[in-house]
Amino acid sequence: MLKKDDFLNLNWEKTNGMIPTIIQDYSSNKVLMHGYMNKEALLKTQKDGLVTFYSRTKNCLWTKGETSGNYLKVIEISTDCDHDTLLILVRSQGKTCHLGNTSCFFLKKYNINFLLELEKIVENRKNKFSCNSYTSSLYKLGTSRIAQKVGEEAIETIIAAMKKDSKELINESSDLIYHLIVLLHDQGLNLSLVFDNLKKRRKKELTTNS
Repeated sequence: MLKKDDFLNLNWEKTNGMIPTIIQDYSSNKVLMHGYMNKEALLKTQKDGLVTFYSRTKNCLWTKGETSGNYLKVIEISTDCDHDTLLILVRSQGKTCHLGNTSCFFLKKYNINFLLELEKIVENRKNKFSCNSYTSSLYKLGTSRIAQKVGEEAIETIIAAMKKDSKELINESSDLIYHLIVLLHDQGLNLSLVFDNLKKRRKKELTTNS
């Protein structure tokens, strides 16, 4: 939640008592929506752990999802450098937009977001077995078989590269990345941890070469 000092430093006067608030999904990084909070709305959000805005049209507080059930569960609240805007990371339940879309903004999908969405599907297949799901069948076979598939796909990727077959290389690389995601989740890990590790390595390399 927002630290006490950050709360006290919010520039309510500059924003006429209404702080612009950006809502972002913590797992996909998608910007879901934008709203406004007064002090009462922010305090309620922090207390309940659910995003509550101040409706400027109805002149009252409203908790997102109180009608639709599509609540926004708060993960973290932060402020910008000028202390006149809030950014709230959330775990969204259902569709955020009243038009039935995930986001109120029409954003282009980037590859990194697709990978994170694929992870959600893989994790769901891990926790909820489906007899028609290849992913579920892999988890049922266990770690040894999943690891074996990663090895097989890695070899096939190498062979495709040596043959200089671009189409096959793309297909085999796709299989390799998919099975690697399955293996990571089998071990209770995810791609975000891999990304973080790569960032640390890059930072270390830049420091070493500077």
